[in-house]
Amino acid sequence: MVSTRWQHLPHQLSHLHLDVGHFPGATPLKTMDAFMGAMRRLLSTCSPAADCNSSRAIKTLSLSFYMSSTHLCSIGRAVEDVVTHNATERLEFNISLSSGNKTRFGKQFMSFSRSCRVTFRCLTSRDGNGASKPALTLENLAFGHSDVTNLINACDRLDHLTLSCCRLVKHSAVKIDTPCSGIKELKFIYFMCTWIELISVRKLRQVRCVCWPFENPPVRLGYVPELRDVSLFNKAMAWQAPFKLSECLSRSAKNLSRLILNFGHQMIWIQPEHPKHLTTIFRNLTDVYLNCIFPECDLNWTMFIVQAAPALLNFTLYRNQHPCVKTSEHSAQKTNMLPEPSKDWKHLNLKLLVMAGFEEEDKVTNYLRLFMERAVGLKRIELRGKHPCDKCNATDLELESTRSLVDKASRYRIKERLTHESSLSVKITIC
Repeated sequence: MVSTRWQHLPHQLSHLHLDVGHFPGATPLKTMDAFMGAMRRLLSTCSPAADCNSSRAIKTLSLSFYMSSTHLCSIGRAVEDVVTHNATERLEFNISLSSGNKTRFGKQFMSFSRSCRVTFRCLTSRDGNGASKPALTLENLAFGHSDVTNLINACDRLDHLTLSCCRLVKHSAVKIDTPCSGIKELKFIYFMCTWIELISVRKLRQVRCVCWPFENPPVRLGYVPELRDVSLFNKAMAWQAPFKLSECLSRSAKNLSRLILNFGHQMIWIQPEHPKHLTTIFRNLTDVYLNCIFPECDLNWTMFIVQAAPALLNFTLYRNQHPCVKTSEHSAQKTNMLPEPSKDWKHLNLKLLVMAGFEEEDKVTNYLRLFMERAVGLKRIELRGKHPCDKCNATDLELESTRSLVDKASRYRIKERLTHESSLSVKITIC
């Protein structure tokens, strides 16, 4: 009797999350059959015990399911009915893929997106603040030459696209030309191709490339007038020669404000160049982060970025290498770049310099002397220690604590040397 009275309750829920992992089945196909049965029942207008005249709005619909050609179209049609007749605020797909046949799954997915356009236009996810945004993350897929462009155009409300461990069926360049799309963020993680070319992506605000296995430069930016944020992370391999940032970035990105380069404690994979080649691109750059610089690296080469960015306010250098960091046998050789900084230039706007994880006292002291000489508007220098690392399980905690105290004492000595030698009104903080 109790179960009969409650039979209508699932049909009144406004937030639904169905996960294929919660359904029994001897095979993935049988499991998907069970998943589909539950989905049809829960997405139906009403149950036999419910009042069919009552209104129901599904605000949130999250579906986690297997990539199954037998069920994809049925899922798309069912979801399309929901988003067409409801004020759905959040629609999320989490599709589990096998790493075996990327090409077959890629074709299935593209067919799915073409046949369910209304559904894909409504895909959303949650950002870090809990707000909904149209987002899609794909892993382990092989795409045809124009598939990525076609996908972005088909999902015309898409805000954020992440492609992880994907590749092209034929090894060539990924060329994305979507001048009318609203895509704002593109993230490529270990994407196998020759290079990534963004021909025209008018609304793009953020691009991230992580661990590219191909030659440099990893991305070539065309017409991206709204671009604000560029982030590149890679542990350089032996076949990846350093490249010039002017070959990668675009002069159309007049609003670029943040640049993050992470070298993974390996070779510095950008090549210093005359600041005049970057000034147009960097004229509104305010924040620069150069992360995971290898310990032996001379730091004076970084000054060409400061000189090319007249509006720069904050400049951060991180070393932060831990014992758990291993070097691949295919890594590029670490070489020291010793360019002569241009003479007689001054930076008027830079206010904050942060250095973290650097231990060589003389190297840090000499670099800070040069920096204070050039950045005449500098207000504060922060000298920070290493961030703790959860992966260093084998590290002796007592030894690590002692080392931390030694490093902090070293930072205090650097501060004393600079304070006694300099008459500049720069506040030096030990963190």
